[in-house]
Amino acid sequence: MLTSHDASSLVVDRLCDRDRGENAVVTCFYFDFADRKEQSAVSILSSLLRQAIGGLEGIPEEISQAFPEERNAIGRGGLRLPDAVKMLQAIASSLRTFVCIDALDECAVQDRVKLLNSLQQILQKSPGTRIFIIGRPHIQAEIERLLAG
Repeated sequence: MLTSHDASSLVVDRLCDRDRGENAVVTCFYFDFADRKEQSAVSILSSLLRQAIGGLEGIPEEISQAFPEERNAIGRGGLRLPDAVKMLQAIASSLRTFVCIDALDECAVQDRVKLLNSLQQILQKSPGTRIFIIGRPHIQAEIERLLAG
């Protein structure tokens, strides 16, 4: 039987294989109920940002110029949510970007709302971004409402 984590992994692998060398960024986040306290909206977006930047040859100039003090904060918990959103918007507006999120239902409700609102902001600035979310059916309406704008 295929688990949601297996399905997400297959999607991420397929995107990486398909878009290798195609000026695309693939990011993913797998929620874990046991680590709920460590999975705030800003830590999730920071993780996605680290992955996006890690796949590039260097930190894009517009990010390093606009956020010189935040550059060292990426991944260390010092990044603020609005800054993480702006940095991801900058990357997603210039590169084909895929965001895959597994087990979103394991995210605390308040962080899930912040995360989905942040993803909506990213989509507004970069409509070419594609978001793939897996979660239990009871959160589907919330996802549709918050991502539809």
